[in-house]
Amino acid sequence: MADSKDTLARNIGRFTGELWRAIRSPVSGSKREVSRTVETQQRTTESGKVTLRRTMIEEIEVDRS
Repeated sequence: MADSKDTLARNIGRFTGELWRAIRSPVSGSKREVSRTVETQQRTTESGKVTLRRTMIEEIEVDRS
């Protein structure tokens, strides 16, 4: 975290260092979640309240072999 006493040059150096570290670091995993949709309904039955929930997850998986 930047200290309020840091100079502009120091803050730019830290920012550049973070970018450089991110560029050099390996990509973790080859699976990426594209979207997540959740549908929820509540219904009353003879047994009591029931919650119905449907979760749809769309993912992209790249096989690099």
